[in-house]
Amino acid sequence: MPTAVLIFIVIAVPLLWLIGTYNGLVRLRNHCRESWSGIDNELKRRYDLIPRLVEVVKGYAKHERAVFERVAQARAAALASTGSPASQARDENVMIGAMKGLFAVIERYPELKASGNFLALQTELVNTEDRIAAARRFYNANVRDFNTRMEVFPANLLAGLLGFKKEEFFEIEDHTIRAAPSAVVGVGDV
Repeated sequence: MPTAVLIFIVIAVPLLWLIGTYNGLVRLRNHCRESWSGIDNELKRRYDLIPRLVEVVKGYAKHERAVFERVAQARAAALASTGSPASQARDENVMIGAMKGLFAVIERYPELKASGNFLALQTELVNTEDRIAAARRFYNANVRDFNTRMEVFPANLLAGLLGFKKEEFFEIEDHTIRAAPSAVVGVGDV
């Protein structure tokens, strides 16, 4: 009888560990995917706001065609980007750079900054940027947990054998890009 119990323990404990580790990795990977969809939703919200903002600005600054075209092209590229978080972050960096140009144009038109339509869109865009930042933090925390779980011994042995791959963080290259648009044209500036 003790031999059967010993054999059961020798087989059951590693099997339970394998099952628990595998399920834990799947759960963390799914958290990463779910939190990425949160970023994706907020980015789409931003992409929907940008054309409205451009139209309001166009009414005041008709001769700034190159800026509007850069914003439209960058928005289209970011909207179409469906690659890895790193490739999407690159497209986001280009779009945010184009948006900086748009906000520089806005600075030259005080009557635009006082427009009710512009103020409403600016507030909505600032709120969206805050939501994107929160979604990014949530996603990156899930990626950190998943990658840590994959890298610690002995789970790293099982993760590699079962084909789990490290997730990429969603990072922005330039720290000035991390600031919401209110840093360029703040509500207090109008």
